[in-house]
Amino acid sequence: MRKIYVFDTTLRDGEQSPGVNLNTQEKVEIALQLERLGVDRIEAGFPAASPGDLKSVSEVAEAVKNSSIIGLSRSREQDIEAAREALKKAEDPCLHLFLATSPIHRKYKLRMEKQQVLESAEAAIRYAKKYFSKIEFSPEDAARTELDFLCEVTEMAVRAGATVVNIPDTVGFMTPDEFGNIFKTLRENVLGIENIQLSAHCHDDLGMATANALAAIRNGADQIEGTINGIGERAGNTSIEEVAMALETRKEFYEATTSLKLNEIYRTSRLVSKLTGMAVPGNKAIVGSNAFAHESGIHQDGMLKEKTTYEIMSPETIGLKESKLVLGKLSGRHAFSEKLVDMGYDDLNEEQIKEAFKKFKNLADKKKNVSDEDIRAMLVEKLVSTPEFFTLERIDLSYGNQSIPKATIRIKTKEDAIAEETQEGNGSVDAIYNAIDKATQEDVTLEDYAIKSVTHGKDALGEVHVVLKQGDIAVTGRGVSTDILDASARAYIDAVNRIIDKKNSDHVNKRGNITLI
Repeated sequence: MRKIYVFDTTLRDGEQSPGVNLNTQEKVEIALQLERLGVDRIEAGFPAASPGDLKSVSEVAEAVKNSSIIGLSRSREQDIEAAREALKKAEDPCLHLFLATSPIHRKYKLRMEKQQVLESAEAAIRYAKKYFSKIEFSPEDAARTELDFLCEVTEMAVRAGATVVNIPDTVGFMTPDEFGNIFKTLRENVLGIENIQLSAHCHDDLGMATANALAAIRNGADQIEGTINGIGERAGNTSIEEVAMALETRKEFYEATTSLKLNEIYRTSRLVSKLTGMAVPGNKAIVGSNAFAHESGIHQDGMLKEKTTYEIMSPETIGLKESKLVLGKLSGRHAFSEKLVDMGYDDLNEEQIKEAFKKFKNLADKKKNVSDEDIRAMLVEKLVSTPEFFTLERIDLSYGNQSIPKATIRIKTKEDAIAEETQEGNGSVDAIYNAIDKATQEDVTLEDYAIKSVTHGKDALGEVHVVLKQGDIAVTGRGVSTDILDASARAYIDAVNRIIDKKNSDHVNKRGNITLI
């Protein structure tokens, strides 16, 4: 079967999702999981965008050994130099150059004629070739570029030394027939096309990103680009898990496959959802909570008789277990450790297992049954953390439907000092946040607040995500607890810690008005 390479841009295009702001530790954690998933190429960021992006790409490049690490770059020498610096520790570095080619971009954004675009792109590729043996070139907004000019641009890129030419549907404008025809035309008309790989990068503005990516594969694409859970700018990108499972489930039709370890899909999806704060919709294909759920009596009857009546994939394929209730407060450390291995967490050290077991015991005291989802949420919360400038010690609340809510917050600082404040508010959460503001002395604005249930039942874990803003800094904070008010406080303090960490590192990301594919 023909191999389709997987180019993951969760850390670059995915991070452009509104409200998502990953720190370096979180990016490395996601990258290592993408490596375990078997992703061929990981786009770690845009090094020239900010010192913080350069540092993050560099640390990802140093940590990951079995996937090619890619840095994005405009067709400018200073961007190429920044990417060169960021990728110098990568085992298998690749540069991703881009320049817009469509009429609307040439006229309004670049203010260039066709020949100027060709010359600028060729000069950038040739300059980059001095430092990189692998170069991917993307004609931004290729899908809305005249086909004859796109052929000309692609031929130039092949001649100049690109190893991959990527065709982005930057604004999600294409239909599958149209997008597939672009690849067919390039294959038939570009001199030397057999010497490079063609890649497809689709956006989901019209809900056709996965269909367009599959149409590209049918018409000669060697690589697809996308993100985990389909996150990204506007309506997002192609969902990598959807393409991978479509190829797996319909092998006889596509006659192509990826090298992904499919049983790592769910774990990867969950990690990305946790760290970005972007919840996966219940009806999301492959990784949604309802993807393998059956409520209809007719469906249930069919499933009991033969699973394939209503399931074209098994949950085990993507790493899900059918059993939900697993451990309780009487379970010992050995059973807990075995469970972690069974769930795929076989790379934790003794200290991490010890800390996770302690947290598990605390949770088991509050819940009668602890599910796989509880454990996953607990591990992400425990093992990927923010520097704790403030930690929550205690919350005391006074509330009645005929009285003003009042919250007393006790917070410990990094220096072990104690700050305790009492404040009123319009509601319990407002009172808690007013007290935290006074205790931390940080002037922040709450931009967004969201609650969701991580697991099921009356004693379910609740997960709170907040977006806080201070000046130009916007961060996401998260908190998990069986008490939603406790989770709210923890999410807010987590976000405050992230703001302080970002200020201290002086790596605020100021992208300006750069348009990215």
